[in-house]
Amino acid sequence: MNAITDDKINNGLKNAVTQILNILPEFTDKFPKAYSEGNFYSATENVDWTTGFWTGEIWLAYEYVTSHESEFEAGAAEKLKNAGLTQVKSFLHRIDNKIEVDHHDMGFLYSPSCVAGYKLTGSEDGKEAAIKAADQLLTRYHPVGEFLQAWGPMDQPENYRLIIDCLNNLPLLYWASDVTGDSKYREIADKHINTAVNNVIRDDYSTWHTFFFDMETGAAHHGATCQGYRDGSAWARGQAWGVYGLATAYRYTKREEYIPLFKNVTKYFLDHLPKDLVPYWDLEFTDGDDQPRDSSSASIAACGMLEMSRWLDKDEAEYYINTAKEIINSVYENYAVSDFGKSNGLVLHSTYSNHSPYNTCNHYGVDECNIWGDYFYMEALTRLSKDWIQYW
Repeated sequence: MNAITDDKINNGLKNAVTQILNILPEFTDKFPKAYSEGNFYSATENVDWTTGFWTGEIWLAYEYVTSHESEFEAGAAEKLKNAGLTQVKSFLHRIDNKIEVDHHDMGFLYSPSCVAGYKLTGSEDGKEAAIKAADQLLTRYHPVGEFLQAWGPMDQPENYRLIIDCLNNLPLLYWASDVTGDSKYREIADKHINTAVNNVIRDDYSTWHTFFFDMETGAAHHGATCQGYRDGSAWARGQAWGVYGLATAYRYTKREEYIPLFKNVTKYFLDHLPKDLVPYWDLEFTDGDDQPRDSSSASIAACGMLEMSRWLDKDEAEYYINTAKEIINSVYENYAVSDFGKSNGLVLHSTYSNHSPYNTCNHYGVDECNIWGDYFYMEALTRLSKDWIQYW
């Protein structure tokens, strides 16, 4: 496969920003739904676990426009900044009023929206909201088992579990420790990472989507899936969360044992990709299978490889950078929206949740755009375009 070129990176970002500016009037006081229907997002209130990704797209667009002002209409940067800050206020309202926040996805909600807004503009609303979100995330912590519970009431054995996605919620806690000087956030994040990596990674370096623990003792109980094809398969997005999550885990902890885990989890992901390097929704499937793709997983994994490349020696770093460039080149050429009349999203052929004979997940957002797929595609392009100051 070919690596994406600088011209394609710039063109991909310019197209993404143009699309965001096109739809900004509809999605400033409202948010895109988590997934498109017929490749078009409808507008929703700030209630889902995914809304932070849209605000993250606005901030990435703002970053791009501020360094390429001549390519856009006058006032585009200010328009994006004002929209981002409007949404930051929405997130502050959401956490103050505890609107749909009783789950572990505070990082997905508040890092690309409020932490980003604070880093880019000094927004005090963003800082306040993100610290409150970090405090909310701590309420999901179980000392017995040392992990953050994913969802559901805290006193029910059937909900006593973590899921692999949560590794990417933890940067919110590390950020909170940095800005408050309080080590409690970092300490809980460290404990959750240790529990997660010791349980969700199988012997062959595929990953469990979710892992259950004994509520009385905290002992490991069993792995399962809700969103993968079957319990023993590797859900593509889960494996991608593992790639990015392990890179982030090493960034914040510098625990050397996370490096070989990252390499092996990433190798499993890469070894199970089809020829165009964009996975099917579960890594059980490959070329010739009549199954939907999940382009969002490709972008998530590419971001993880680019993050980890910052911490490796030159030869290893170049390998992961080049691999990420090949993956993103395929997303750019084969999956990114090029005709704005056919979609108001950025990347086609993602899968939110697909059913199978073996899992319990719902069936929606299949072969559609989804908002995190759009966001991580932009993040990958941004990482490839400059020395990016992460929102995570």
